[in-house]
Amino acid sequence: MINSTASSDLSAPPETGPRLVLVSTPIGNQGDISDRALDVLRTADVIACEDMRVTRNLLNRFGVTGKRLISCHDHNEAASADGIVRLIEDGATVALVSDAGTPAISDPGYRVVRAVADAGLTVSAAPGASSVIMALSISGLPTDRFTFLGFPPRRSGRRKALFEIHADLPATLILMENPQRLAETVEDLQDVLGDRRAALMLELTKIFERVWRAPLSGLAARLKDPPKGEAILVVEGAEDATRARKNRYAAFSRAPSRD
Repeated sequence: MINSTASSDLSAPPETGPRLVLVSTPIGNQGDISDRALDVLRTADVIACEDMRVTRNLLNRFGVTGKRLISCHDHNEAASADGIVRLIEDGATVALVSDAGTPAISDPGYRVVRAVADAGLTVSAAPGASSVIMALSISGLPTDRFTFLGFPPRRSGRRKALFEIHADLPATLILMENPQRLAETVEDLQDVLGDRRAALMLELTKIFERVWRAPLSGLAARLKDPPKGEAILVVEGAEDATRARKNRYAAFSRAPSRD
């Protein structure tokens, strides 16, 4: 936990000057954008974005005008990264946004961050909305350890292979899925992991936000009719052997004393 008294000016960014700043944008509810994110967008020399139309709508919504936008999406990220490095080397501050949420988390951004860091340039972030963290925090499942699997493969065999790799991991599993493949993915999870506790989140922060908490078998039963909207699955991890041992020791320590 960060000690808020350690900084004399909590409103100031951690650094200034030419740099890359990852800016988190709302995942649904526009009210989730932060003042700092808007400050970065207003002052950045260039904004690199996944879809210019989406980003322009966001900027217009908050009165941010006259900004230079450049494209950075899955199909051009490598080339875009080189261009962003050159911009920063020439003295620019570049803000990087995806269509929603935190850049580089199942969205473009990783290659850009890596290229800028490898060039010895500054990388920072204006943190904010993240569907992954929101889903985990409201799932009701353990949050002390978790693994994000992103979008699993489209084919069942490859999905099951991915789940097999993580089957014995003592950490909560988080994954995103297309609504049309959701039922199949839940069935594959149950086949590989067993009937673990899980939570399914749909349309987080939006008007029709829903959270279904049930064993995987219960979710499978509810998915006979595919739901609409963006979906995130949170699944209970394997038994934590270390935690189990600690629980046994705790039980022993509570045993009646012979004295």
